[in-house]
Amino acid sequence: MHKDDVDRLRKLPLFAEMADVNFERIFRPSFVQSFPARTVLLKEDEAADFLFVVLDGLVVMSAKSGESETVLEVLRMADVFILAAVLNDDICLQTAQTLTSSRILMVPSSLVRGILNEDNGFMRAVVFETARAYRKLVKELKAHKLRSSAQRLANWIIRESLTAENNDVVVLQYEKRVLASYLGMTPENLSRSFASLADYGVTTQSSSIKIGDYNKLWQFASPSPLIDRHEPLLQSKT
Repeated sequence: MHKDDVDRLRKLPLFAEMADVNFERIFRPSFVQSFPARTVLLKEDEAADFLFVVLDGLVVMSAKSGESETVLEVLRMADVFILAAVLNDDICLQTAQTLTSSRILMVPSSLVRGILNEDNGFMRAVVFETARAYRKLVKELKAHKLRSSAQRLANWIIRESLTAENNDVVVLQYEKRVLASYLGMTPENLSRSFASLADYGVTTQSSSIKIGDYNKLWQFASPSPLIDRHEPLLQSKT
């Protein structure tokens, strides 16, 4: 592993408070790998041999039952995945696939479990990340059960605009069918939802989504901190 990668990993919330000796132990056999878009990193119902951390790019988490398939989450830089399966030494409940070219940290699961019992700083970070994942899940469930498809789309646009270079334009970095599945609708329903948001100033062109009247869209979406507030990463004590 390159020194630049090691220095960067040391600053990640999950490892920032780990003792130096344990940090060296856990990263000696770990590795950072670059993957092209649409690479399957793991499949549901397989053993969780590694803990994964997204360093760059986007990763989609999905699941299947029979002929049905759904997107559960889209992960970004610094997001951790299959932590619960690693901690329980159990199978994966989701499939992970890169949406864009991505750089991924892969840490052997047995090391994660072993050092967890020895390192209080790492244990604190793991507990925080587990709680963070649970709160994100509850917010997703609330959004799906309490909002219409158009409201879910409107709130997604608003959230994405907050981190966009131009707050009036959101650029979709993956296929619309992925967004539709993530928001709990068919591609046809997504198209209808976009059409309904035209009344609130939203227009689309290819992968660009333009917000023509932010206040009007906000009033329709009615975002709530109990659903839409971003769950923060762990802040280091140092």
